Amino acid sequence: MIASVVLLEMWATKLKIAYPIVLVVAGLLISFIPGLPPVKINPDLIFLLFLPPLLFASAWSISFKEMKKWWRIIGSFAFLVVLFTALSVAVVTNYFIPGFSLALGFLLGGIVSPPDAVSTGAIMNFVKIPKATSAILEGESLLNDASSLIIFRFALVAVGTGQFIWHQAALTFLWMVIGGVGIGLLLGWVFVQAHKRLPTTAPSDIALTLIEPYFMYWLAEQFHSSGVLAVVAGGLFMSNRRLLFLNSSSRIKGFSVWESFVFVLNGIVFLIIGLDLPEIVEGLRSKGTHLGTAIGYGVLVTAILIVARIISSYVAMVATLIFRPSVAPRTTPGRSRLLMPLFLGWTGMRGVVSLAAALAIPVTLADGTAFPYRNLILFITFVVILLTLVVQGLTLPYLITRSRVLEGIADEPEEITRQKLRRGLRTHVHQFLRSKHDNGSHDQAVMQKLLQHMDEKAKTSDDDWMNEKTKPIFLEMLECQRKYLAELNKDPSIDEELIRAELYQIDLEEERLNML
Repeated sequence: MIASVVLLEMWATKLKIAYPIVLVVAGLLISFIPGLPPVKINPDLIFLLFLPPLLFASAWSISFKEMKKWWRIIGSFAFLVVLFTALSVAVVTNYFIPGFSLALGFLLGGIVSPPDAVSTGAIMNFVKIPKATSAILEGESLLNDASSLIIFRFALVAVGTGQFIWHQAALTFLWMVIGGVGIGLLLGWVFVQAHKRLPTTAPSDIALTLIEPYFMYWLAEQFHSSGVLAVVAGGLFMSNRRLLFLNSSSRIKGFSVWESFVFVLNGIVFLIIGLDLPEIVEGLRSKGTHLGTAIGYGVLVTAILIVARIISSYVAMVATLIFRPSVAPRTTPGRSRLLMPLFLGWTGMRGVVSLAAALAIPVTLADGTAFPYRNLILFITFVVILLTLVVQGLTLPYLITRSRVLEGIADEPEEITRQKLRRGLRTHVHQFLRSKHDNGSHDQAVMQKLLQHMDEKAKTSDDDWMNEKTKPIFLEMLECQRKYLAELNKDPSIDEELIRAELYQIDLEEERLNML
């Protein structure tokens, strides 16, 4: 499967198509090969296997500064829009699908309501979008998983027990949120201290980060709180302290390891989505459900999701313009502003979390009877994922390019910001070296040579000037640059992605020096 994922990703890159789309379609086609063994995953393990590392990686990659800046619209999309979408799905399916209760409708709504961050991110690689829009989509995708899975869990209880007690549900919800966030922050702090105080190396640091999200998720679930929120909260806490407890070698090597690990996990899940279809179809037939009818239900639910998200986007835009006009994205008036919610509404591709939730539905209830409509829910989820990935995923780059909806958003070009960062770094480093030179705390000849190197960028080999005297000063200078960038990151107008890119370059420079 991993070999197939790698080959299909290369093919998708050549075709300039987001690789989740190719993987799902390929999995579907592969599933029709005669004699292929069915792919079976234990529903009790699906969340634990795939979700913790994917959420942890997302928490590390997102800009917490941008999340704070756009927290209102991110919060509304992550919680209110998910609830509205789940309610819409519940009402419509309860009306159109015979015997489908509201509890089952909410269960299905909780499964299909969260858009997939991986799919959106892969598609956004083919079009340039403003950092504000990107931050909103990333922040929403990180938090809506938690809200949708909370709805999923409550609906699962309602289906199993046949009743729903509101005051108990409210207390349980409160504990899931507070307990999940609290456990995540506590464990995040413990792991940071472990990395700082233990004599770890880059391999051991990376090995610890691989097990930390699993431990956060598992412990939170043992206390019946939200494992998803624990991983998100712990991941964000550790991400914002990465410079304090990981050295340059751990950060550089860990980035590559995690990038490959997450790619493999995502690839396997998207491939499983397609490979799982024959078993789902067979289950539908065993229950006497006509395939055409089930496809119709899937198309109906997909339409509900798209319409609900577009409506929510326009409501969010109007509310922002009325109550908080100062935080609204700076767009040209008129056409672009009217089309922006349509664009946000069209970004709701479904994927990994929806599949994991659907597969996590138990086969039987507590009394041993078969879970009602399980195969139909699985099939509808598959149709939703396939349609949103293929239809929305393939058309989104074209719509952005043709409509020019994002052209009016005022973003400073990255190259200009990058030049400002580097000019500031050069000035800061020059002042740092000049202060060392002036106070005479180091060998004056050494300091003069370093100053000359920074001023003229002389093209000499490292052996000409790097020695045991200059190396500690140079390493201290790199740490000075990190502190400068950390302070600069507090400026809300500076893109954190560019800050991280410069920090990565500093880490690479430190690794190069350590190898001399």
